[in-house]
This record gives sequence, C-alpha cells and structure tokens, in this order.
Amino acid sequence: MVEHDALSVTREAYDVTRDAYDAAASTYAQLFRDTLRDSPLDRAILGAFAEVVSASGDRQVADLGCGPGHITAHLGELGLAAFGVDASPAMIKLARQAYPGLRFDVGSMAVLNIADGVLGGVLSRWSIIHTPPQELSVILAEFHRVLAPGGHLLVGFSASDDPSQRTQVFDHAVAPAYRWWPDHLAAMLRKSGLAEVARMAREPQPTDRRQFQEIHLLARKA
Repeated sequence: MVEHDALSVTREAYDVTRDAYDAAASTYAQLFRDTLRDSPLDRAILGAFAEVVSASGDRQVADLGCGPGHITAHLGELGLAAFGVDASPAMIKLARQAYPGLRFDVGSMAVLNIADGVLGGVLSRWSIIHTPPQELSVILAEFHRVLAPGGHLLVGFSASDDPSQRTQVFDHAVAPAYRWWPDHLAAMLRKSGLAEVARMAREPQPTDRRQFQEIHLLARKA
C-alpha cells in the first residue's frame, strides 16, 4: 500500500462520498443494475476494453468504484478475471450478496491495496467524478502504479460544456461531483504515463435528466 502526501482533501471527499453512497446503496443498486441492457454503446466500449486487456495477457482487472457489482460481473462474463473495489461498505455488501463468486473489497482509489504493476486493466466508470480536481492526479498515479506495462485503463465521466473550463460542478444526487473537459483529462492521463488509445463520446438523449455528453477514454500504460 502506497502513502501519498497532501491527501487531506481527498480523504475528506472520500469520507463524504462513502457515507453518502452507504445511505443510498439499496436505491442505487435497484436503479442501475440493469443499465447495460439498454446501453449498446456502453456494452461495446466495455467489450473493446475486454478485448485489448485479454490480448495483453492473462491478468486481473480492477473495477474501481464498482458500486453494487453489476459491471464487475459483466466484465467476468466477457472473460476477464475481474474484481471490484468501492469506498462504500454497504455497496460492497450488496455486491458480495449478488455475486458471491466474485471478489469485492472496500477501499480508496487514492491508496489502493494492490501491488505495483499486477493488473492488466483498470475500469473507472464515473468513479473519479467525486474527486476534487486538484487531487485527481493522486488517483491517476495510483491507476498507473497498479497497471502492468501494456495494461489498459478505461475511464468514464461526464463532459463539461466549455473547453475553457477544465471542470464544472454539477448537482449529483449523492455527493459533490465534477464534469471534465475531455482533452484536459486526456492530457492529465498522458502526464501520468497513460497514453490515450481511443475515446467514445455519447450525446445525451432528449429524455435524459442531465443533458451532459458522456465520455469514455481508453488509455494504455507504456
């Protein structure tokens, strides 16, 4: 386990997010457990992620911010040796109950209890959005640390509307959250040693409550 300096803001955000998701865990699980069924583009990018990870060798994949475990389970169905990590003990309890054959751990993305360079892939779907922007580099450094050379990261997030604004706060129902300008986040990935391979941008549907563009960035560790 690696310790980082100046993590007070990240720890505070971690505590707030953990407590909020603990309180909302059952509702969240009911709302989102079937989201992939009606999301062919999400299934496609997850499928592409599974293919590139599998091609680079038989290594484990961490679903960081796994919530109730439905995406971790989907990765397993795609043939990956996937396990989940989440800050919320209540989420992890639900994930273990729903998918008893998979591994789920309570943990922080800022200080992962994972050895250096052992993962073939890291999935982070909307799990960085609660990290204060000034602290995101700590999270990205952890992603880089646990990935093996040639390993891949797939990160999902909501895009900001204005390239002049690197981040924008939005009214997330559970905890304070941020949108990112995609090119800026891609540059942060590069600075962390993770080179962008591809990106998928999905426009909001008219019926979506939030009219945000959704982004998936696929990056590779050299």
